[in-house]
Amino acid sequence: MTALTAPPAAVPTFDDVLAAHDRIRPYIHRTPVLTSETFDRMTGARLFFKCENFQKAGAFKARGASNAVFGLSDEQAARGVATHSSGNHGLSLSYAAGRRGIACTVVMPRTAPRAKKEAVMGYGGRVVECEPSTSSREAVFAEVVAETGADFVHPYNDPRVIAGQATCAKELLEDIGSLDAVIAPIGGGGMVSGTCLTLSTLSPRTAIYAAEPANADDACRSLKAGHIIADDAPQTVADGLKVPLKEYTWHFVSRYVTDILLATEQEIIDAMYLTWQRMKIVMEPSCAVPLATILKNPAVFAGKRVGVIITGGNVDLDRLPWMTP
Repeated sequence: MTALTAPPAAVPTFDDVLAAHDRIRPYIHRTPVLTSETFDRMTGARLFFKCENFQKAGAFKARGASNAVFGLSDEQAARGVATHSSGNHGLSLSYAAGRRGIACTVVMPRTAPRAKKEAVMGYGGRVVECEPSTSSREAVFAEVVAETGADFVHPYNDPRVIAGQATCAKELLEDIGSLDAVIAPIGGGGMVSGTCLTLSTLSPRTAIYAAEPANADDACRSLKAGHIIADDAPQTVADGLKVPLKEYTWHFVSRYVTDILLATEQEIIDAMYLTWQRMKIVMEPSCAVPLATILKNPAVFAGKRVGVIITGGNVDLDRLPWMTP
């Protein structure tokens, strides 16, 4: 049994989710849910893919970013917003800031996909590069905040962001009905935490699974150990899943997640390729981890109705992982 710590201050509630959904509705898509007879046959489950790769800015993070940006007072907004991000949160925050007409600065690893850096700048944001480690990211970001005075919108350890991400699972339940399980990728845990927040309120019998690269399995090890374990710079093709849990996301993960399943690098790439081939949709390596773990653990999901959250579609088309270097 995982030891539970006292919850951090201002943990978001489902009332916050309802307020977030109303606030962000003009700025997001209600993304479609797709099915695949091929994947149902391969897994023995009935899979429902919530396609956040079709979301504004190409990722689910537009939800949390929009909730944070449009929840700011005019005085706060005048100072702009800033964050550190491997890509999707940064470009989503830049998108939301652009819709509100305020400044946005994003600290990004120099190794982040070029497509994501270009997207941040395309939405009007400023990119400041750092080394590809959590310590470098946070150090450079501290300098940015000291320089700008901008409001810090954390990629996932922020109640406003978690409440925004929770609207994804809310839509999934509204569109599909009851589910036996929901699975989403986990890095810092923002989407999984939002999923926990929604399902623990609306569908507490639904099992919640997280999917993680075996090369960046700190969330899995944290759940087993009963406390946060943080790796500084794991190496994985799933670039969006390299960051560790923090206190807000640990609050939800430690209480509500049934299990965290792992996939190897090759299993992730194979699942990504298979999804592109069979479903004809663009998705990132991070988004392929849930399907990879379902294919790897069919007994866990066989005979069940399973929601699978595809979190984003921002990829560098010139550097797909199955291409020969």
